[in-house]
Amino acid sequence: MICGIFHQGSGLGNQLFRYVATRVVAAEKGYEWGMVVQADGSGKELGFKGSSFMQIDMGKNPMLLPVVVKGMPITAENITYGVTYPSPFLGKTVKKWNEKKIIENGIDVRGYDPEFNFVEDYTVIDGEFQDPRYFEHRLDEVREWLEVEPLEMPDDLCVIGFRGGEYALYPDLFLTKDYWDTAIGLMKEKNPTMRFEVHTDDLATAKQFFPDFECIHDIGLNWRSVRYAKYLIIANSSFYILPSLLNQNLKAPVIAPRFWGRRNTKVWALPQNYYRQFFYI
Repeated sequence: MICGIFHQGSGLGNQLFRYVATRVVAAEKGYEWGMVVQADGSGKELGFKGSSFMQIDMGKNPMLLPVVVKGMPITAENITYGVTYPSPFLGKTVKKWNEKKIIENGIDVRGYDPEFNFVEDYTVIDGEFQDPRYFEHRLDEVREWLEVEPLEMPDDLCVIGFRGGEYALYPDLFLTKDYWDTAIGLMKEKNPTMRFEVHTDDLATAKQFFPDFECIHDIGLNWRSVRYAKYLIIANSSFYILPSLLNQNLKAPVIAPRFWGRRNTKVWALPQNYYRQFFYI
């Protein structure tokens, strides 16, 4: 059995990449699979952050491995690796596999870790798994796994995925207004009467950047709008990646920030976030 981890601090985008990677390796190896859910300090289980609009199969057990450790179900922080547990690990020794992380000059430059292809059964896997080589060959299956209610989107509407919040605290990371102005200009070249709608985690900051556009903060509507938009401009946030890649309605490539996490300093951070389908500026 292969298990992925939903960490307490992970946003929906990161959770979905972990989920997809778990299912991909399980499908390719013929393993059973499930998701291990992290608990908070009180032992309260913290589940899937997209449950309000997306019903996903959680695998062998819909929430946690049905095994208790110190009186609580196994979670990401209390599981002990190298210890033998009963069902569903069937008396096997639990192993852990971490995606290789590479730091150069203080910047995360990790990419695809080919050791992913050698993960053994009865392992809990942990990592970001955002490089397309982890999942792009099974994208049609991912569409089925992450199915949501479709949205009818107008042909003259461009969806903007704007990330504010804690990003605004980091000048190297937070996208400046010139990125958005340039991207909007490119969309207007395609259609001078193009309308724009902003989907964001941070309404206050979004309204400062886009005072003339409607700004929406609703996680389900945000994700589904990106998934079914005809035109897209996105921020350097994992939240917007998978719905963009799964989108089959696009009439133009997704506009995304070149250098991803470090557009402002022009040094690629997280080069795993280079996707051939995107147009980087």
